[in-house]
This record gives sequence, C-alpha cells and structure tokens, in this order.
Amino acid sequence: MNQYEAGNYDVVVVGAGHAGSEAALAAARMGAKTLLLTINLDMVAFMPCNPSVGGPAKGVVVREIDALGGEMGRNIDKTYIQMRMLNTGKGPAVRALRAQADKYAYANEMKFTIEKTENLTLRQGIVESLIVEDEECKGVVTNAGAVYRAKSVVLTAGTSSRGQIIIGELKYSSGPNNSIPSIKLSENLEALGFELNRFKTGTPPRVKASTINYAVTEEQPGDEQANHFSFATPDSAYLRNQLSCWLTYTNEKTHDIIQANLHRAPMFTGIVEGVGARYCPSIEDKIVRFSDKPRHQMFLEPEGRHTEEVYVQGLSTSLPEDVQHQMIHSVVGLENAEMMRPGYAIEYDVVVPHQLRPTLETKKITGLFTAGQMNGTSGYEEAAGQGLIAGMNAALSVQGKEPFVMKRSDGYIGVMIDDLVTKGTNEPYRLLTSRAEYRLLLRHDNADLRLTEIGHELGLVHEAQYAHFLEKKAQVEAEMKRLGKTRLKPTAEVQAFLEEKGSAPLKDGILAIDFLKRPEITYLEVLQFAPRDFALPRAVEEQVEIQVKYEGYIKKAAEKVEKMKKMEGKRIPERIDYDAINGLATEARQKLKKIQPETVAQASRISGVNPADISILLVYIEQGKIAKIEAE
Repeated sequence: MNQYEAGNYDVVVVGAGHAGSEAALAAARMGAKTLLLTINLDMVAFMPCNPSVGGPAKGVVVREIDALGGEMGRNIDKTYIQMRMLNTGKGPAVRALRAQADKYAYANEMKFTIEKTENLTLRQGIVESLIVEDEECKGVVTNAGAVYRAKSVVLTAGTSSRGQIIIGELKYSSGPNNSIPSIKLSENLEALGFELNRFKTGTPPRVKASTINYAVTEEQPGDEQANHFSFATPDSAYLRNQLSCWLTYTNEKTHDIIQANLHRAPMFTGIVEGVGARYCPSIEDKIVRFSDKPRHQMFLEPEGRHTEEVYVQGLSTSLPEDVQHQMIHSVVGLENAEMMRPGYAIEYDVVVPHQLRPTLETKKITGLFTAGQMNGTSGYEEAAGQGLIAGMNAALSVQGKEPFVMKRSDGYIGVMIDDLVTKGTNEPYRLLTSRAEYRLLLRHDNADLRLTEIGHELGLVHEAQYAHFLEKKAQVEAEMKRLGKTRLKPTAEVQAFLEEKGSAPLKDGILAIDFLKRPEITYLEVLQFAPRDFALPRAVEEQVEIQVKYEGYIKKAAEKVEKMKKMEGKRIPERIDYDAINGLATEARQKLKKIQPETVAQASRISGVNPADISILLVYIEQGKIAKIEAE
C-alpha cells in the first residue's frame, strides 16, 4: 500500500466511542489541534450494549466528567428518555442517578458536538499501525496509507480490538454490533512489545416493542423530581414526557431451557476464551452459579423514541439463536415477542494496565496514551472518564506542561485509574462504590465542588459554567453561615414540633445549624423556624443539609485524606533498583519491579506489598542513594 502524508496534528485520537469522544473534545478544548479517527462515522459515541448512562458509582463518574468540563453529562441531559435517582432511601454517598438514553439521539448529538468543536477534525479511517521513533509515538498509519503525524496519540479502540462475536457455535471476526474490527493495530502493539490480554463481554437480545404484553409486567416510570447529570442543566429543562421501563422475571421454564442447552453454551464449551465480567454475568452463568434462585429480574428498556427495539436487560447471552427464541418466549410478557437481534458475546484485546502511568500514558512509549475498554474496564462511563484524563494529558504533554493525575481522594475516576495501574485487573473492571475508601467525600452532589476549579485551570470549564459554580459555592457558604448565627428559642411551637417528630425538647435556645444536625429533622423543616427572605436553588439546599448532617463523618474522612497526601507526596525515583533493597519480601520486590509505582502511597496499595516493605522502601528513598538496607 502506497503511503501519503495526510496531515500534522498535536493529538490524534484513535476510536470515537465514549473514551475517544471525551479524549478528542478535551484535547481540542485545551487548544490542541486534534484529529479523531473512527472506523465508521455512524458509530460515534454509539451504545452497542445497554442504552443507559449512570447508576451506582458510574453516575458519580458522569458528574465528575461534567465538573471537569467533559461532555457526557450534557449529552445525556439532551437525549434521555427516562431519569431515576437510585438508592434514595440510603445515605448521600451511595445515591446514584441513572438515565435511560435514546441511543441514536445520544450518538447523533455527540457527533454533532464533535463536528462543530474548534480545533477538532473528525475523520473515518482504520488505523493499522503507530509511528514510533526512539520509543516516542509520532503518529499513526491507516489501512488506506494515510500517514497522520502527531505529538501525542490516544488509543481508544475498545471492543473492536481484534474483536470476535460469538453466538452459539458461530464465531466470527467483528467489532461491536457487527462493525468492522481493528485487527492489525493489536498486532502492531504486540510487535512493539505490549502485553495484551483477552477479555469478553456480552449483550442481550433486542425484542420488538409492539409484540410485548406490557399488561402483565411491572411498570418502572421515571422520577417526578427533576435531576440532571450536568450541573449546568436547569430544573426547568427536566423532561416530563418520559418513557417507562418494564420489569419481568425469568422462571422455572426459562431455567430448564437454559440447563438443557448448556452443552451448546460457548462459555462452557470452550469457544469463549476471553475472561468475562463478574458483575455483569450472562443468564446462563447466573443459572449455573445461582441455581437456588427460582427467578432473575429482567428489565425491558426502550432504546429510543423512534425505534421499536427494546433491550432485555438481565438476559445477556451467547447461547445459539434458536435457544434464545425459546428463552424469550418462556418469559411472562414475552410469550409472543419478536426477537429483532440476538444476544452475543464479544471477545477483544486489552492492554494489561500495569504498563500505564497514572496519566494513562504508556510506560514503554512516550506520547502514547490508552483509554477505555482497551485498558480492561467495562462500561461507557468508565471509558468516558479515562478518555477525558487521557485527552487532557495528551494535550498537556504537547504543551510541555505538568500532567494531571487524579488521586483516589479526588474522585471515582481517580479510584478507577489507580486500581488499574496499581492493582491491574484479570477481568473487565467495573466501578463500585465499595472500591472507594473515601466515598463519603466522593458524592453525586459535590462533584462540582471537588473538581470544577481543576477543570477551569486546565481550560476545559468555560466561564459560564465556572461562574455558576462560584455562585453555588458562595450560596452554600452564606447559608451555612446564616444557620450558624440564627438562634431558635424553645417556643411552644418549636416544642410541639419536636414532640410530634419524637425528638427531645429544647431546654435552652439552639443554633439553627445544630438543630439541623438532629437526624430526624430536615433542612426544609428548619426553615419553618429560621426562615430566609431569599430563594435558593434546590442543589444548594441539598448541599447545606448534607454538609451539616454528615459534618463529623466528612471531617474524619478528610483527615484520612490528609494523611494519605503525605505519602502521595513521597515520590519513588524512576530508576530505583529494587534488587538493591535488602529486606523486601520476594513477592513485594516482584510486584514493585513489575508495576513501577510512582509514589510511596501507590506502592502501599499494591497487593502483596505489606507495611514492613513500605517502611524499608521509605528508609531507602530517604537515603537518596543505592544502598543495602537491612530489615530490623
């Protein structure tokens, strides 16, 4: 194939899924001349699996993306068909927003945003190889011979990476949704010395809406209360004409059909070689692992306003197509349902993430970044969060500026990246609230207070968004101050209210802020006795209530963060010789050599590295020279 010079860019992003879209937008908005290459222009920000955004932990990631100046939150706020706040009966640390997306509107809106963004070129092309000179990435080459020179390259090839779709005995080369796979790029990465793993994910069948008997299923409507992913979206824009989802269940007949066909299930016959997602198992896996359960939930989720396709959440499968028909027809409400697309499994390549820095730049090749499912994660939100960080750092690298590393205490995105580069993953990684030790600080409601300043400093947060943030911050502080000065007297009205609430009566006057600290009393109830003569947005009221009620817990968590920051500040020399450190446990030495942590704090989080190893490492670093340190 003859090659030709197709253009020079600061940043080239390969792949326009959720990671690539955020990476390209971030780099371009930071002033870098950016090219976004995708196999198919019709697949930009496409949702090949679940038509939704958000959920536990993931929803907080979308808020963090928005606070940093990313696009996912704004895009879903324009294109959702249903919005629900999950875990409302629990504490603020685990509340999660989830939107049902119009998947086609979502993709079209993101593509249009990319097309009209300054400094950003969107182009169709299949990248087959990287241009690498002296361990530095200098650009990419497509299958058509186009050579694109670049100072930084971000790879976000996702499940297209040597993808193979599996349905029963059928296995063929393909990207998601029967798209063209990326084969030679994986081969090129292996030739460059990268270690790749093979993962698997799957998707359920789609059925035709008009053939579903909704009358025998349970309706799951959207919320009346307005909620949004983007901090810039006003409550007045909340969609009232939402589409419902519907709940049904598998049953004994469904399970019998699956059990009778396990000998044809690819994940049990050996056809599937990739490692699947623990937290998103196929229905055949669930039937085997949880054989004592008489039924499993299935949510019927519309894929958009202008399509009949309905996503059958909970029925992910790679069983043969004829078996899928039987399974569907055994379910209440789906007895006559028409299957429009079969479910399938897809295997793909991932870059083993210990080869990455916390900036998502590869250790092996300078100027080369990877993000998204290519790094071993699952989910659109995890991909988008990584894409944003990779795009930021690709632009910062071009500009000769210090890279941005999000710490675990900064956000769920920081937790995810640290988990990947420090601990690695042997299966598709999914964010969970339990992965975040500082989750009380990393809430849905305060992502803007945590991250907007950073996004603004990096040039990603525009002035209108920043002004809105400053106003909210000032309003929260002013209301906290007002409550801290307003004293309530033990009037008959107050005492009667407390008696009705089952709360202890007042002996003396009390500050409104202390009154609010009582767990049974809400902020709106406090306003009955400490009224204000001005309006405040609901988000401000919510923030005030959370900060007051959880003050003690938040303070303790913040103290832990400060202690960890001291260890984060202790950097490990790049050319450290772990073999020269006597006293390190053998496993610790092996892990430290493999992962090459950048800070003592990161080293302390590596599985197999214990506190004694960290103490020895600290002594070694403080000596500032190669020395043999004897363990006491």
